[in-house]
Amino acid sequence: MISKLLSRPICSLLRSNTRLMATAKEIPTTDLVLAEDVGDKGVLILNRPKALNSANFEMVDKFARVLDKWHNTKSLIIVKGAGGKAFCAGGDVKTIVEADTADVGKKFFGTEYVMNHMIGNLQIPYVALIDGITMGGGVGISVHGRYRIATEKTLFAMPETAIGLFPDVGGSYFLPRLQGKLGYYLGLTGFRLRGQDVLHAGVATHYCESAKIPEIEKVLLDLKDTKDVDSVINDFCPKPKSKFILAKHLDQINKSFNASSIEEILSNLEKDNSEWAQQTIKTLRSVSPLSLKVTLRLLNIGSNFQSLGECLQMEYRLAVHFVEDSDFHEGVRALLVRKDNNPKWNPARIEDVTDERVESFFRPLPNNEDLQINIKLNSKL
Repeated sequence: MISKLLSRPICSLLRSNTRLMATAKEIPTTDLVLAEDVGDKGVLILNRPKALNSANFEMVDKFARVLDKWHNTKSLIIVKGAGGKAFCAGGDVKTIVEADTADVGKKFFGTEYVMNHMIGNLQIPYVALIDGITMGGGVGISVHGRYRIATEKTLFAMPETAIGLFPDVGGSYFLPRLQGKLGYYLGLTGFRLRGQDVLHAGVATHYCESAKIPEIEKVLLDLKDTKDVDSVINDFCPKPKSKFILAKHLDQINKSFNASSIEEILSNLEKDNSEWAQQTIKTLRSVSPLSLKVTLRLLNIGSNFQSLGECLQMEYRLAVHFVEDSDFHEGVRALLVRKDNNPKWNPARIEDVTDERVESFFRPLPNNEDLQINIKLNSKL
């Protein structure tokens, strides 16, 4: 059972994070997440299509509560997005920035990360149909599950450094575990992958045509024995014959991003001096310098952690510090609110971000406010 993997039951985890999560009475009834019972199986639908199913607090809270109910009562969970354009375009970070208090961010990130941890520790098949835009928070809802089916409509990215944040929702766990230094490249630059390339990268586990998704869902829901999930999905999802779009750059990525600092990565790229390298330098120079350095440190630490839970607890520390003091507010303002695409990063230069500033984001939270998933990090950071 999942409760054994989490050290204590999920419901206990939810209760222990009450400072992060509103009670059921405080949350208005919405249909932003539809939970459909199909016999011994369940379907969760992210139902905010006008916002590309971007996840707000109400959505992640309901999602977590349904998982708490279903993890030992269902034999299979399918997750998908409504509207045909997006699985989930990310977290609704504008509401965090526009709030008058940091408590809104703490509540959102804390609830979201507990949900990510649940997904990563489910003992039943979890099938994410990432048929459309899947970024940021949407990656967290899918990538930690056992099955992630991409289509030609899938658009993946972890673009957080462009808004002054860092690749969270377990990014410190799954990104360093992609082939070579690919995860570092994706996490630092926010490079977008489409369709079959999401599978080639290792983010998706399967790929099929979008038109086949309804049939896959129907067959899975009709299964009498979920031991057949593997064979069903494999029947619908033959291995693609295309080549990975980044295949020709993998050696360059591995060489350039095998570095101990952002400055060293830039130096490696300058030595490369190819068109690809020049474009990568341009991208790195445009995003938050602070986010870049924190992200590199985050990925290095996450690569040595043994569990998703450890990574999520570390990320929660960072999220709280970022909400209180970072480029996050400026990045969201420039790219998502006013949309002038001209953020004023502080500091403005990568070379001016000190090691002390970076380390300050990894410090323990006061008053024992770390995310409560029974993981102790102090000795490991």
